[in-house]
Amino acid sequence: MTLPQASSFAPNVDHLFDTLLALCTLVVVGVFTVMIVFCVKYRRGTSAERTPARSHLGVELTWTLVPFVLFMGIFGWSVHLWIRLRTPPKDAQPIYVVAKQWMWKVQHPGGQREIDQLHVPVGQPIRLVMTSQDVIHSFYVPAFRVKQDVLPDRYTELWFTATQAGTYHLFCAEFCGTDHSRMRGEVVVMAPADYARWLQAHAGIGLAAQGAALFRRLGCSGCHDPQSGVHAPSLENLYGSTVPLSDGSQVLADERYLHDSILLPKKQVAAGYAPIMPSFEGRLGEEDVLALVAYLKTRGTQTEKPE
Repeated sequence: MTLPQASSFAPNVDHLFDTLLALCTLVVVGVFTVMIVFCVKYRRGTSAERTPARSHLGVELTWTLVPFVLFMGIFGWSVHLWIRLRTPPKDAQPIYVVAKQWMWKVQHPGGQREIDQLHVPVGQPIRLVMTSQDVIHSFYVPAFRVKQDVLPDRYTELWFTATQAGTYHLFCAEFCGTDHSRMRGEVVVMAPADYARWLQAHAGIGLAAQGAALFRRLGCSGCHDPQSGVHAPSLENLYGSTVPLSDGSQVLADERYLHDSILLPKKQVAAGYAPIMPSFEGRLGEEDVLALVAYLKTRGTQTEKPE
């Protein structure tokens, strides 16, 4: 049974693999053909001439440079594909994934939650923001030809555009413990209209709204509110900005920076501020951190809801 090509990456990955396989086959057949011919021609007892051969610069350059150029072409092709795999489009829809022994927990920005299933529309770029609650996992969808390790205490990303409606297998491709083989799921690809109806039917409290409520419940407003008497960094329009650090370096305030600032606040201290923020490591699960990050991304924007 042929594995379907259900994402925009699948044909490119297959073509690259087939070309590399054909090139390697050509090299192997050529090398073994010459080896067998020479073994037969120069076997013991034959009258083949055995005087040292003269140098043939053209032949030597040909068998050296032609394979080199072909394999460098494959290398350049693979680098181009890898860059595409690591560069999601700006309009990619974010979906958040938390891996844990032994399940996949998925949350959409609109509050839709799933376990061991992921619903996506045809033709819409999807950007998965993933982290692990415990050990290393690996998000693998064979029909999409995409795979990405999911690590504890940090975010990794994977993006794709599904091109065929259907239900496709989701596996964990990294041994993660006793029930690793049971850590499976499904990616359900739907027509855009069907996906919109599914979102509406499963709508809940949005992820950013959950984060806002958690932000207030944890007392974060006591320090980070603009009217607070505590000297703490402003969170308005923080996401996507460049943050100067106390050691003189700078860092981009992306999802990973926000994640680490919550769980490991002394790792990257903003310039001009004392490292007094308490760590929430061990107090918050990764799902709560994702909600806080989603809320912080809206601070100071038109999508932020009043507190």
